[in-house]
Amino acid sequence: MASESPIHSSVVVESKPSGLSEPCRRLLALLEQRGFTQDDLFAVHLALEEAFLNAVKHGNKMDPSKTVKFEYCVDAEKVEVWMVDEGSGFNPQDIPDPRVGDNLYRPEGRGLLLMSAYMDVVEYSEQGNRVRMVRYKKRPASDRPGAEGIESKRVP
Repeated sequence: MASESPIHSSVVVESKPSGLSEPCRRLLALLEQRGFTQDDLFAVHLALEEAFLNAVKHGNKMDPSKTVKFEYCVDAEKVEVWMVDEGSGFNPQDIPDPRVGDNLYRPEGRGLLLMSAYMDVVEYSEQGNRVRMVRYKKRPASDRPGAEGIESKRVP
């Protein structure tokens, strides 16, 4: 069945906060057509916004001459997204847990926490300027990682 074939898209967008608006709308519409739930749409939208804003603000340092590459693949089981900025990268393990002590009053780490809470997989490249996130369509809520902590892996 053609409608169940994986759909892959890749776009390079301007490094400005509104740069992902249209590609994100297209992806969310595709997910809805493919039978993803409203919870899935909310989760993917939130994670995309957080990842993109991190890429623009922290990765590309708000430099409008830089870009962010956004890719996704949607199949019958999952949505997989990648985002790559032109920054020097970071180590997610160096970001303090925003739920502990004085970190409660600091803005760092909240986006990473939300991404890991709403997506089933969040992985960063070894350099730290590329993130891969996956949300499975049929995964029961009780099996999702939740917001226990900033759980992320670094991959080559």
